[in-house]
Amino acid sequence: MTTTEVFPASAGQAGAVGRLLYDFNAEFQTPGPTAGELAARFRFLLARDDVLVLLSGDPGAPTGFAFLTLRPTPYYDGALAQLEELYVRPGLRGRGIGTALLTAAILRVRERGAAEVHINVDEVDADARRFYERHGFTNVQPGKDYRMLCYLREL
Repeated sequence: MTTTEVFPASAGQAGAVGRLLYDFNAEFQTPGPTAGELAARFRFLLARDDVLVLLSGDPGAPTGFAFLTLRPTPYYDGALAQLEELYVRPGLRGRGIGTALLTAAILRVRERGAAEVHINVDEVDADARRFYERHGFTNVQPGKDYRMLCYLREL
């Protein structure tokens, strides 16, 4: 297996990040903003210290991305990291790109002082659940015997 290059996205790559997120949403039939609207939002987000976007592959034509946010928590001295999205172009899956992105993301947020990473995964997305479980994530809190659930409410 070849090594996949993973690097932080720059503000100049906001368009590529917006396109990747748009493609991700389209693949899973999730309604959302246009690629242009997402790019505009990423131009703002990429300037923040509490946001990390990593890209894989060629800087001119990325093969995937990981988008993380960090927030304060009273449970640790450091931040809590949330993996908001991780996406690899469909024809390139199974080549270690997702693993490279996730590994680099964990390393980078740890370097920023994060003590824990959260990920929300749709119950029906068995492939994603297997992927995260294979990388040490669980939906059962240590010492407990029941699953954690995520709830949301649109405002």
